[in-house]
Amino acid sequence: MDGRMGGGLYKTIRRFFSKNLLKYKQSCTQLLKLSKKEARDIIATMETILCDADGVLWLYYGPISGSPRIFNCLRERGKKCYICTNNSTRSREAIFKKASQYGFQINIENILTSAHTLAHYLKDLKFCKTVYIIGKEGIAQELDAVDIKHTKTGPDILNCSLKEYIENIRLESDVGAVVVGFDDHISLPKLMKALHYLEKGEQCLFLATNTDETFPGTGVICPGSGVIVRSVEFGAKRTATIIGKPSAYLCSSLMKSGELQPETTLMIGDRGNTDILFGYNYGFHTMLVGSGIHGLDDVRKWRNSNDPELYKQVPDFYLPKFADLMQILYH
Repeated sequence: MDGRMGGGLYKTIRRFFSKNLLKYKQSCTQLLKLSKKEARDIIATMETILCDADGVLWLYYGPISGSPRIFNCLRERGKKCYICTNNSTRSREAIFKKASQYGFQINIENILTSAHTLAHYLKDLKFCKTVYIIGKEGIAQELDAVDIKHTKTGPDILNCSLKEYIENIRLESDVGAVVVGFDDHISLPKLMKALHYLEKGEQCLFLATNTDETFPGTGVICPGSGVIVRSVEFGAKRTATIIGKPSAYLCSSLMKSGELQPETTLMIGDRGNTDILFGYNYGFHTMLVGSGIHGLDDVRKWRNSNDPELYKQVPDFYLPKFADLMQILYH
């Protein structure tokens, strides 16, 4: 049974499994502890698979073992498989090339990124001013693709005294949005400029690609976009509009078109506060994998917490890694 089945029989089966999946909601059921039939039935009813990238499909050094194979196998079974990433350091085209190089069989239209979505968010607003970027070339390339002006990415360092820098600072006159993503060249000058532009209030939009606290799989703790976003928010006394997960912008067009049905969509991620919360917010089924940021110890803390916001991060299902689906589907 898969997405290639048609007619009334498939719809009846889908309704049956969707109804019976309710018993798994926010239970963090470990799929490898279910019978093969139970686990296969769960995967069978999923028409759409949304996969986070970093921590699920690959890490800093390369693809996670077995992830391209199971991703491709799910596609062969008729599943609509998407890569759904908050990572804004690369354009959608660059992520497509990376995924293809790693062996993932995917169309560029099935890659959802925060940078690409952000550019189209501004395009839909008919934005015609300049964007000030704290971020990398992925954001700049996506803005270029929709003909939106922006400042340069790369280093902006304080190579003199602060007093001298302030006296000679160069500011753009028509900045209408500050966009913040991951930036390995974050600096005091960049923060100063962002706060200056945001002081305009509603005349200047404040957008962020994501608030991920750290990067998975780097060997040492590497601060993520969220550390930078929170710094700018604190200084500006403003809250950014978040384009990436857990907001709905990444897949809003799919939901509006009917391409994605929440009751038969599975969000697979390695973070509770982005991937799993994203799935919870929009009625998807959710699966946490332990190959990235969060694991079962974190889930236990969320389940035992009195904070309802933490409880929303409890996934429906858990696997040690994405490729463990092979044990369920093919053994």
